[in-house]
Amino acid sequence: MNKYLQETKMLNFSNKTIQSLIEKNQWVNDDEFQKIKNIYDFVRNDIAFGYSIDDTIPASMVLKDGYGQCNTKGTLFMALLRAVGIPCRIHGFTIDKKLQKGAMTGLIYKLAPQSIIHSWVEIQYNGNWYNLEGFILDNEYLKKLQKKFPNTQSSFCGYGVATDNFHNPQVEWNVNDTYIQKEGINCDFGIFYSPDEFFEKYQQRLSPLKIWFYRNIGRKLMNRNVKKIRA
Repeated sequence: MNKYLQETKMLNFSNKTIQSLIEKNQWVNDDEFQKIKNIYDFVRNDIAFGYSIDDTIPASMVLKDGYGQCNTKGTLFMALLRAVGIPCRIHGFTIDKKLQKGAMTGLIYKLAPQSIIHSWVEIQYNGNWYNLEGFILDNEYLKKLQKKFPNTQSSFCGYGVATDNFHNPQVEWNVNDTYIQKEGINCDFGIFYSPDEFFEKYQQRLSPLKIWFYRNIGRKLMNRNVKKIRA
């Protein structure tokens, strides 16, 4: 169980900025339920949905950026949970790239691999493990996306969403699993103690040229698309 609470290079919760955030919000004084809920809500809504420069950046950088996607928001979520004594682990997958269509467009979409590395966080509470994925999209972005597609009542895939209940997805945590991209999963890599361990074994299948293109051009255009929807 100690492995689920350990600090790692990516889960660098002793970082001063992370410790200041925890102290400011007094999360260490909350009971276990409230710790999870308050940190979940913070990562979901105070850290905006957006595309980070790399999946392997540490939690402190995600916090500094103020945005992230499934993998990077998950890293920050895990670091904050472990910092206040909540055991957690990472579950790795791939998702079909059609889930990103709309955020990705044109050449960026064509260049993306068919399967994209994805993950969610699993937490232990009252002796049970819960799958938490619903923190990926901030509420403001999700609401604007629902407004953009008002006639879609059930399944929806695109713009960072893959759900069978588009207008009422289970994204609020109240001692339950939460999901927002689960329906796009096409491969399961299993459970890992930390994102460091997961990404050491599995990474996005991109050539050096495609990595440069994504970091310097692609993700900026994708983030611009996300901001347009949110605005």
